Amino acid sequence: MNTNNERRRFTRIPFDAECELHSDKGSAVVQLVDISLRGALVESSHPLPVGMNDHVKLHLYLANDILIEIPAILTHSQPPQYGFTAGEMEIDSITHLRRLVELNLGDEALLERELEQLLSDDESAQV
Repeated sequence: MNTNNERRRFTRIPFDAECELHSDKGSAVVQLVDISLRGALVESSHPLPVGMNDHVKLHLYLANDILIEIPAILTHSQPPQYGFTAGEMEIDSITHLRRLVELNLGDEALLERELEQLLSDDESAQV
C-alpha cells in the first residue's frame, strides 16, 4: 500500500512523548513524533534493534498510568525516523488511542470517517 495514500486516509497527530519499543531483538526508549489510528512515527538517536517487517510492540504511557499498547510492524526506516503500521490492538488500547486522536483532531466527523476506514480496511484484510 502507498504510504502517501495511507497518510491521506488517517490523520497523523503530532505528539511529543517518550515511548518504549519492544521486540524479540531487544527494547529501546524512542521519541514519538506522530500517531494515527493506523500507525506511528518515532525517532531514535541510536539504531533500533529491529529490521524491516519485524513485529514489535510500542508502549505509550499517558497521564494517570494509561498504557496504549500497539502491536506493529516496521514499514519505514530512514534513521533517525522509523515508521510503524499498527496491527490489531486490545480494546483498552484502541479506546485510549481513539480518545487521543479525537481530542487532538477536534473534528468528530473526521474521526468517524477514519474509524469507518479503519474498520473497512480490517474487514477487507480478513477476506
